[in-house]
Amino acid sequence: MSIVLLPGDVLIWAVVSVVAVLVRYKRRDVYFRRLWFRVFQARSAMVSAVILAAFFVTALMDSLHFRIGSNGEVLSVLDVLLSHLREAQERTYSAPFALHEYTRSLVFVDAKALQRFLPLHHVDGCCFWLKSVAALAAGWLAARGFSALLERLLPLEGLPWKSARRTLYALFMFGGWLYVMSFSYHVFGTDKVGGDVFYATLKSIRTGVLIGTLSTLVTLPLALLLGMAAGYYRGWVDDAVQYLYTTLSSVPGVLLIAAGVLSMDMMMQTHPHMFTSNVQRADMRLVFLIMILGVTSWTGLCRMVRAETLKISHQEYVAAAKIFGVKGWRMMRRHILPNLTHIVLISVVLDFSSLVLAEAVLSYVGVGVDPTMYSWGNMINQARLEMAREPMVWWSLFAAFLFMFVLVLAANIFADRIQYVLDPRNEGAA
Repeated sequence: MSIVLLPGDVLIWAVVSVVAVLVRYKRRDVYFRRLWFRVFQARSAMVSAVILAAFFVTALMDSLHFRIGSNGEVLSVLDVLLSHLREAQERTYSAPFALHEYTRSLVFVDAKALQRFLPLHHVDGCCFWLKSVAALAAGWLAARGFSALLERLLPLEGLPWKSARRTLYALFMFGGWLYVMSFSYHVFGTDKVGGDVFYATLKSIRTGVLIGTLSTLVTLPLALLLGMAAGYYRGWVDDAVQYLYTTLSSVPGVLLIAAGVLSMDMMMQTHPHMFTSNVQRADMRLVFLIMILGVTSWTGLCRMVRAETLKISHQEYVAAAKIFGVKGWRMMRRHILPNLTHIVLISVVLDFSSLVLAEAVLSYVGVGVDPTMYSWGNMINQARLEMAREPMVWWSLFAAFLFMFVLVLAANIFADRIQYVLDPRNEGAA
């Protein structure tokens, strides 16, 4: 067994490391602690943070890859935990918690052709209620132990810990019930080729989280540097930056992304020796898509940074710093950038939601992630034909929509709380 570093794994773990270092460095900052304390004082923010943490932990588990076996198969920690689902391949469609296939098949009995529902191979329909009670009890005990550990490790005085604990209990009990029942049933059914939909939905979390997080971070350097330069220097610099983002905004984003993706595909086809496996090829395409989304999504934040920089440049403390000889990039780094933090934080969280949804739209039109990679967009793209069947196959679309809806909703609620706390008009409000 050997560790495999995929491009997406390196990037997401690098982001986690940088965030951990920044939190450790800023934890003694009184303003920093007061700001985030006010954010988490709201029950909605605490619940959203717990849900977002569950998605990010799942994505990180799926971002630890290693090569195992004589055939050199590349697996993640999540693949190991869900190995029973990965290997539970059926023949065709089956509904959630079904014991038989979804449609009738032609079988011959005593030389007679009959239409029958064939039984599934990887289900065990006995003791449903006993297994459910055991799974819920195990989830309750796990949530109780984990919440007690968090209460000891984190300073939670004055925060709505009761709401966070209830959310933890709901996640552990519901998630544990699904996981335990997945050993006996296909809890979200199977797709056209008999693959487990629950497994595909969980594997899609990594794709959504990586696109939402990394694409947002790609936009920050471009938006901050160009926006601050335009607002501070003005003149021809401002004209050049405005011309650049106005021209870029005038071109439909889907066309820019499609052109980038097609160019990337051409490059990958002409240099197949750069990729040792299909997994590495698919992950490299994901990284390229992240870069393309980031490069084409910086214009909105750049406009806001430019406008805020223009306003800050006329403040008295900036004029005083100029008198003392502070100029150029030092002025922007020391006096302007710290006052743009609220805009950056709000934009990062809001852009996260929009980019997660953008992946689904791009995969639907055929310019998203690699078709062999698990993603909610690919699931929705495949489900559009299944919805036209008779009887209708609805569970693939439902599973992808449910997980994507919960992730985007939690991110938007968390962003609303950050915006409320950072609004100067709400200073002093809880």
